[in-house]
Amino acid sequence: MPQTQKFLSFLNENTSVIRKVCRLYTDNPTDFHDYFQEVVLQLWKSFGSFRGESKASTWVYRVALNVCLSQLKLRKRRVDSTAINAEAAQLWADEPYDSTEEEQIQQLYAAIRQLKELDRAIILLYLEERSYDEMAAILGISQSNVGVRINRIKKQLNKLIHGRTTSSVA
Repeated sequence: MPQTQKFLSFLNENTSVIRKVCRLYTDNPTDFHDYFQEVVLQLWKSFGSFRGESKASTWVYRVALNVCLSQLKLRKRRVDSTAINAEAAQLWADEPYDSTEEEQIQQLYAAIRQLKELDRAIILLYLEERSYDEMAAILGISQSNVGVRINRIKKQLNKLIHGRTTSSVA
Protein backbone atom coordinates (compact mmCIF):
# COMPACT_ATOMS: atom_id res chain seq x y z
CA MET A 1 0.00 0.00 0.00
CA PRO A 2 1.45 3.42 -0.95
CA GLN A 3 2.53 5.76 1.86
CA THR A 4 -0.30 8.22 1.16
CA GLN A 5 -2.95 5.52 1.49
CA LYS A 6 -1.35 4.22 4.69
CA PHE A 7 -1.40 7.72 6.13
CA LEU A 8 -5.02 8.33 5.14
CA SER A 9 -6.03 5.06 6.77
CA PHE A 10 -4.02 5.96 9.88
CA LEU A 11 -5.60 9.41 9.93
CA ASN A 12 -9.08 7.94 9.59
CA GLU A 13 -8.43 5.71 12.63
CA ASN A 14 -7.17 8.65 14.73
CA THR A 15 -9.35 11.56 13.65
CA SER A 16 -11.46 11.45 16.82
CA VAL A 17 -8.33 11.81 18.97
CA ILE A 18 -7.17 14.81 16.95
CA ARG A 19 -10.63 16.40 17.12
CA LYS A 20 -10.83 16.03 20.89
CA VAL A 21 -7.42 17.52 21.50
CA CYS A 22 -8.04 20.43 19.11
CA ARG A 23 -11.47 21.10 20.56
CA LEU A 24 -9.99 21.25 24.04
CA TYR A 25 -7.55 23.99 23.09
CA THR A 26 -9.87 26.14 20.94
CA ASP A 27 -13.04 28.04 21.58
CA ASN A 28 -14.27 28.66 18.05
CA PRO A 29 -14.59 26.64 14.85
CA THR A 30 -12.06 28.72 12.89
CA ASP A 31 -9.25 28.08 15.37
CA PHE A 32 -10.34 24.44 15.63
CA HIS A 33 -10.00 24.04 11.88
CA ASP A 34 -6.55 25.70 11.90
CA TYR A 35 -5.28 23.54 14.77
CA PHE A 36 -6.69 20.39 13.19
CA GLN A 37 -4.97 21.11 9.88
CA GLU A 38 -1.67 21.85 11.62
CA VAL A 39 -1.84 18.57 13.56
CA VAL A 40 -2.53 16.62 10.36
CA LEU A 41 0.35 18.40 8.63
CA GLN A 42 2.77 17.57 11.45
CA LEU A 43 1.60 13.96 11.54
CA TRP A 44 2.12 13.70 7.78
CA LYS A 45 5.61 15.22 8.00
CA SER A 46 6.68 12.74 10.67
CA PHE A 47 4.61 9.72 9.62
CA GLY A 48 7.51 8.03 7.84
CA SER A 49 9.73 8.33 10.90
CA PHE A 50 7.22 6.85 13.38
CA ARG A 51 8.98 3.71 14.58
CA GLY A 52 6.10 2.15 16.48
CA GLU A 53 7.95 2.09 19.79
CA SER A 54 4.76 3.35 21.41
CA LYS A 55 1.12 2.83 20.50
CA ALA A 56 0.02 4.89 17.52
CA SER A 57 -2.64 6.65 19.61
CA THR A 58 0.02 7.65 22.16
CA TRP A 59 2.08 9.19 19.37
CA VAL A 60 -0.97 10.99 17.93
CA TYR A 61 -1.85 12.44 21.34
CA ARG A 62 1.70 13.62 21.84
CA VAL A 63 1.89 15.29 18.41
CA ALA A 64 -1.57 16.84 18.74
CA LEU A 65 -0.87 18.18 22.22
CA ASN A 66 2.47 19.63 21.16
CA VAL A 67 0.93 21.30 18.11
CA CYS A 68 -1.97 22.74 20.10
CA LEU A 69 0.29 24.07 22.83
CA SER A 70 2.57 25.63 20.21
CA GLN A 71 -0.42 27.20 18.45
CA LEU A 72 -1.66 28.62 21.76
CA LYS A 73 1.68 30.28 22.36
CA LEU A 74 1.67 31.74 18.85
CA ARG A 75 -1.88 33.03 19.20
CA LYS A 76 -1.15 34.62 22.57
CA ARG A 77 1.48 36.74 20.83
CA ARG A 78 -0.97 38.08 18.29
CA VAL A 79 -4.52 39.09 18.94
CA ASP A 80 -6.93 38.87 16.04
CA SER A 81 -10.64 38.44 15.63
CA THR A 82 -12.18 36.19 13.02
CA ALA A 83 -15.80 35.77 12.04
CA ILE A 84 -17.22 32.30 12.54
CA ASN A 85 -18.64 30.96 9.32
CA ALA A 86 -21.18 28.22 8.83
CA GLU A 87 -18.79 25.88 7.00
CA ALA A 88 -16.26 25.90 9.83
CA ALA A 89 -19.04 25.34 12.34
CA GLN A 90 -19.82 22.03 10.60
CA LEU A 91 -16.51 20.67 11.91
CA TRP A 92 -18.07 20.59 15.36
CA ALA A 93 -21.04 18.51 14.24
CA ASP A 94 -19.79 14.94 14.59
CA GLU A 95 -23.02 13.43 15.87
CA PRO A 96 -26.74 14.15 15.95
CA TYR A 97 -27.56 17.21 18.03
CA ASP A 98 -28.85 16.68 21.57
CA SER A 99 -29.31 20.09 23.21
CA THR A 100 -29.07 18.84 26.82
CA GLU A 101 -26.00 16.71 26.19
CA GLU A 102 -24.42 19.43 24.05
CA GLU A 103 -25.00 22.01 26.79
CA GLN A 104 -23.30 19.75 29.34
CA ILE A 105 -20.40 19.08 26.98
CA GLN A 106 -19.98 22.80 26.29
CA GLN A 107 -20.05 23.51 30.03
CA LEU A 108 -17.38 20.87 30.64
CA TYR A 109 -15.19 22.14 27.79
CA ALA A 110 -15.59 25.73 29.01
CA ALA A 111 -14.42 24.65 32.47
CA ILE A 112 -11.55 22.59 31.04
CA ARG A 113 -10.39 25.60 28.97
CA GLN A 114 -9.92 27.48 32.24
CA LEU A 115 -7.34 24.94 33.43
CA LYS A 116 -3.61 25.24 32.93
CA GLU A 117 -2.39 23.80 29.64
CA LEU A 118 -0.89 20.61 31.09
CA ASP A 119 -3.97 20.01 33.25
CA ARG A 120 -6.14 20.23 30.12
CA ALA A 121 -4.08 17.50 28.50
CA ILE A 122 -4.26 15.31 31.60
CA ILE A 123 -8.04 15.56 31.96
CA LEU A 124 -8.54 14.90 28.25
CA LEU A 125 -6.53 11.69 28.50
CA TYR A 126 -8.40 10.77 31.68
CA LEU A 127 -11.76 11.28 29.98
CA GLU A 128 -10.48 9.12 27.13
CA GLU A 129 -9.90 6.40 29.75
CA ARG A 130 -6.17 6.20 29.11
CA SER A 131 -4.12 4.36 31.71
CA TYR A 132 -1.88 6.31 34.07
CA ASP A 133 1.07 4.59 32.40
CA GLU A 134 0.00 5.78 28.95
CA MET A 135 -0.75 9.30 30.24
CA ALA A 136 2.70 9.46 31.80
CA ALA A 137 4.30 8.34 28.53
CA ILE A 138 2.36 10.88 26.45
CA LEU A 139 3.01 13.79 28.81
CA GLY A 140 6.50 12.94 29.99
CA ILE A 141 5.61 12.95 33.71
CA SER A 142 5.54 10.20 36.35
CA GLN A 143 2.53 7.95 36.96
CA SER A 144 2.23 9.19 40.54
CA ASN A 145 2.24 12.79 39.31
CA VAL A 146 -0.61 11.88 36.91
CA GLY A 147 -2.69 10.49 39.79
CA VAL A 148 -2.13 13.49 42.05
CA ARG A 149 -2.93 15.93 39.24
CA ILE A 150 -6.11 14.08 38.24
CA ASN A 151 -7.49 14.34 41.77
CA ARG A 152 -6.70 18.07 41.92
CA ILE A 153 -8.15 18.67 38.46
CA LYS A 154 -11.40 16.88 39.34
CA LYS A 155 -11.84 19.12 42.38
CA GLN A 156 -11.04 22.21 40.36
CA LEU A 157 -13.49 21.27 37.58
CA ASN A 158 -16.20 20.53 40.09
CA LYS A 159 -15.70 23.95 41.62
CA LEU A 160 -15.73 25.63 38.19
CA ILE A 161 -18.86 23.81 37.03
CA HIS A 162 -20.89 23.60 40.22
CA GLY A 163 -19.29 26.22 42.44
CA ARG A 164 -18.58 23.70 45.21
CA THR A 165 -15.76 21.37 46.23
CA THR A 166 -17.50 18.44 47.92
CA SER A 167 -18.37 16.06 45.08
CA SER A 168 -16.12 14.77 42.32
CA VAL A 169 -16.22 14.97 38.54
CA ALA A 170 -16.23 11.91 36.25
